[in-house]
Amino acid sequence: MSDKKIPLSLLDLAPITQGSTAKEAFSHSLDLAKMAQKQGYYRYWLAEHHNMTGIASAATSVLIGYLAANTSTLRLGSGGIMLPNHSPLVIAEQFGTLNTLYPERIDLGIGRAPGSNQQTMQALRRHMNNDIDNFPQDVAQIVNWFDATDPDPAVRPVPGFGEKVPVWLLGSSLYSARLAAEMGLPFAFASHFAPDLLLQALELYRANFKPSDRLAKPYAMVCINIIAADSNRDAEFLFTSMQQAFVMLRRGQTSQLPPPVENMETIWSPAEQFGVQQALAMSLVGDKAKIRHGLESILRQTQADEIMVNGQIFDHQARLYSFELAMQVMNEIS
Repeated sequence: MSDKKIPLSLLDLAPITQGSTAKEAFSHSLDLAKMAQKQGYYRYWLAEHHNMTGIASAATSVLIGYLAANTSTLRLGSGGIMLPNHSPLVIAEQFGTLNTLYPERIDLGIGRAPGSNQQTMQALRRHMNNDIDNFPQDVAQIVNWFDATDPDPAVRPVPGFGEKVPVWLLGSSLYSARLAAEMGLPFAFASHFAPDLLLQALELYRANFKPSDRLAKPYAMVCINIIAADSNRDAEFLFTSMQQAFVMLRRGQTSQLPPPVENMETIWSPAEQFGVQQALAMSLVGDKAKIRHGLESILRQTQADEIMVNGQIFDHQARLYSFELAMQVMNEIS
């Protein structure tokens, strides 16, 4: 048992399962958000993706508003908004509006990757020749608006100006860890799909952190995958949906989340198997005992201030149950 209660949070990609629709995905997300609130999850984030047939959270702020309107205490936010796709003013206005409607319940997690290909970026009306090195200035602009640093700016987000919305930096490399430390912001690492630099990024963030008006000391969240069931065999079966989805991504294809299969050997090549297993290395798959052992190990290794859990499961009831088991385990160990 730990003396420190570690918050457990939830990441939802609003998966569209094979044969279903985005409307069904939204209904499932609302079920999941209500369950998360009841079970004591600290925050619930949605991720921005575009041109992906298996993910329904493209209009991230709209979906956050839908879930916030139908829950009462759960913190909701973005994990994350891909800022290169947007003007800082639009994002400040969107999240200022959300925070005005649902005060003290909204987070803005920001990522640097465009999260899309060239054609999709052009369809988003952003140009490939935009300098991605504007990212630090764009983040600073949003923070300054939320903090009303300049009391009389030439341009202000309305709503948004002075709204004090919490801003996080998200990353899967060292770049955002360094920037979060420099700006004195909380940092979340996407080890659920890119685990290689996790420990290095956390060390860099903590060693270089500069206290700010927003945050006095470093605060690091680690995102992992958990697929939990009553038996290891059942969990491993459910996990094959995510594994298949990653194989498709590596082939440059997008698809709705496929049903699980008994055997992955007929689906992936040895090279694909190696790549997918490497990408999903921070995945805890099994019964409660196995999840507990893995979670305790990750907490020891990372000294994370918070854990965020992702888990794409084809069967909706199995997905709800998996997240319930994850919270049961966290309550037992912290």
